[in-house]
Amino acid sequence: MKRGIGLAALTVLELPHHELVSVAAQAGYSHVGLRLRPVAGQPYLHAIDEAAIAARLADTGVRVLDVEVFRLEGDTRIADFERDIAISARLGASQLLVHGADAEHARLVESFGRLCDLAGRYRLAANLEPMPWVDISTVAKAKRVVDDAGRKNGAVLVDAIHFFRADNRLDELRDLRQNYLQFCDATAERPSETAELIRQARGDRLPPGEGGLDLQGLLASVSGDLPLSLEVPMARSLPPLEKAKLVYRATLDVLTRAG
Repeated sequence: MKRGIGLAALTVLELPHHELVSVAAQAGYSHVGLRLRPVAGQPYLHAIDEAAIAARLADTGVRVLDVEVFRLEGDTRIADFERDIAISARLGASQLLVHGADAEHARLVESFGRLCDLAGRYRLAANLEPMPWVDISTVAKAKRVVDDAGRKNGAVLVDAIHFFRADNRLDELRDLRQNYLQFCDATAERPSETAELIRQARGDRLPPGEGGLDLQGLLASVSGDLPLSLEVPMARSLPPLEKAKLVYRATLDVLTRAG
């Protein structure tokens, strides 16, 4: 099976959703990721013109891989997510990206389970992404939430930079339920300050193969047909299409070397 490759919203966050689809098509991607909900500390968000997005998807043949970000906090009301989940389903997405920002494990498990139930009504999966500066900081912690929730459409989402910046091991990935993988590169050295961890993750990643992360080991530890979402916000200033092409070609080079 050919591996799907998606252009994540964060790579070209300056683009409105329908233009993101166009750029992805021109650069050779099969999929896109859409940011329909804000991220804490990142208020930059485009208005949702569902008709324009749907028309551009139909015109280009590009498909939606995932929609972000569904953040679970202590006071989150799962029902508040339904509008965006319904839009995600109508646009053909298959995956929801979830952040766990609740230190109370039992409550987070309940919230994640209820989100999975709501997503399941729309035939979507919920993918919990660990990040080193939030409560769900490691793959092991994310897996525990997913396992304890016990929903068939729940999974863990691994992001290359977060994986190698936290206390994770490659052997933890071999039996992990995953629907796709966020792919990028970064400097090998892990920042000691949380603020720098966040800054790099949100705006200073590198195209695959240009940094020091063990991407070959990562690829060898997951299924060979696992879709990739290329999430590579960069400090260098490039036009969106040039940036998308650079990241796509770099990824193909890494995949070729991986065999």
